[in-house]
Amino acid sequence: MLKMGTLGILPSKCQTMLSFSRLATCQFYRHKATLPQNFTDYESIKQNYNPQIPKYFNFAKDVLDVWAEREKSGEKTPNPALWWVNDRREEIRWSFEELGFHSRRLANVLSGPCNLTKEDRVFLILPRVPEWWLVNVACLRTGTVLLPGTAQLTARDILHRLQSSGARCVVTDESLAPLLDSVAPQCPSLQARVLVSHRRREGWMNFGDLLSNVSSDHVCVETGSEDPMTIFFTSGTTGSPKMTQHSHSSYGLGLTVNGRYWLDLTEKDILWNTSDTGWAKSAWSSVYAPWTQGSCVFVHHMPRFDSSTVLQTLFNYPISTFCTAPTAYRMLVQHDISRYSFQALQHCLCAGEPINPEVMVKWREATGLDIYEGYGQTETVLIAGTFKGMKIKPGSFGKASPAYDVQVVDEAGEVLPRGEEGNLGIRVKPHKPFSLFTEYTGDPERTAECYRGDFYLTGDRGFMDEDGYLWFVGRADDVILSAGYRIGPFEVENALIEHKAVAESAVVSSPHPIRGEVVKAFVVLTEEYKSHNPDQLVTELQAHVKKVTAPYKYPRKVEFVEQLPKTVSGKIRRVELRNSEWGRS
Repeated sequence: MLKMGTLGILPSKCQTMLSFSRLATCQFYRHKATLPQNFTDYESIKQNYNPQIPKYFNFAKDVLDVWAEREKSGEKTPNPALWWVNDRREEIRWSFEELGFHSRRLANVLSGPCNLTKEDRVFLILPRVPEWWLVNVACLRTGTVLLPGTAQLTARDILHRLQSSGARCVVTDESLAPLLDSVAPQCPSLQARVLVSHRRREGWMNFGDLLSNVSSDHVCVETGSEDPMTIFFTSGTTGSPKMTQHSHSSYGLGLTVNGRYWLDLTEKDILWNTSDTGWAKSAWSSVYAPWTQGSCVFVHHMPRFDSSTVLQTLFNYPISTFCTAPTAYRMLVQHDISRYSFQALQHCLCAGEPINPEVMVKWREATGLDIYEGYGQTETVLIAGTFKGMKIKPGSFGKASPAYDVQVVDEAGEVLPRGEEGNLGIRVKPHKPFSLFTEYTGDPERTAECYRGDFYLTGDRGFMDEDGYLWFVGRADDVILSAGYRIGPFEVENALIEHKAVAESAVVSSPHPIRGEVVKAFVVLTEEYKSHNPDQLVTELQAHVKKVTAPYKYPRKVEFVEQLPKTVSGKIRRVELRNSEWGRS
């Protein structure tokens, strides 16, 4: 059933015009057919995983349009492709046919009024609204490169991303349009601004107006499997955010392993993934992984995560598969879950940070369902996970995904014995996995730093037990994992140093009962501010960081110190501060 869109731009049942390659379709289904549906024999599937990657591949044409064709012929379960709801109980349901119809219209907008050509870059900042999914698919159809961003970005963040990427088009809503206007004069590459809103704004093209005056007849651009498809910005320990580039095959085909085995999806399933639209996990579990399987993507447009709303949604809707961050589960189990009945829920998963075994126990006691942990990065598809049918070892994130040969290695890239702590690495020689990122765009040095010997190093440390299960020990660098967010200390320290009270600072992770870990700042004050009220200063510094950089990065803990620990060469020893916070020797 098709209901009115968020902008009133989707008024009628569509007649889909398909143009797809039977060859590519056959290759895609041969890829799927080599893999049994149920993950009951881990070793057998691991050995037999050998997907055939075609020379040309496009997810919109070779996957979404194929599901639309099967839908029309009656071969597919009549689940919607996208099921969107909000707090007012408004909803939109699109079939794959309708998703194709609207995305082809938007593809004509991108190549027409926006004047974009293949591999031009589109910067997308929208919350969980249907238009976000349309832009994703339209970019695939036009071969333009999508750069998603979170709605929490500041003007400085946006300026850096626009200048670094050379994006020619931006799509956003009213909340961020003023920030875009403030930095646009400094971004000469930016040629088109598209506003998702009922209102009109000077200097912007209106999303609804554009779609109301364009044809739905569009022929998908031919894209090579190795052509760039999307770029995500990731935070590191030093320097500015990196541009992590993926190809049409790395995510478009690579995330099949997520959908088929970790999420355990079929076309009968309805998946709800709560990730923010600015993060790679949203591409993982709200676009590619479920749609490879023909599953329904369920979306609840919550401005903020609210645990009561989540529980009520799981109760009200026939959601079969639920994926969220460990922080969310920690919040959910604090409620009386026995008041709710999740009759359709069959499979629960988490990713983004390690989950506390106690939370897993409480969730199982309340729902009768286990939580299956997964581990991956923006640079990868699923690296490892606990799969359906596999024994769960609380505290372990499971075994290596069929897509990768994962080992624990030393600094030179040599494999370490079982039980010994080292770097978690993915083997890239003699053959680099197709589902690994292409590069950090424009940054060959930081790309090269990821590799040691025959391995790509994830930046995480852990060990492998005798059964082949992997256990997370901590980050090899200083990236902070807080409530599913990855926060680089450099950005927070840069923000702090701009305040006149701060002489220098060091930012590390600190334990937190709900968020797992949070940002803590150790601050050396300037002489002028050493006599100021410390509580007032903490509040002032937190507000300053929220203003200067994305609000989720602000230090929830601040400690004033006389000096910071440093090496003989003057580098701050964050490891010493971090170990102190976590009670390590």
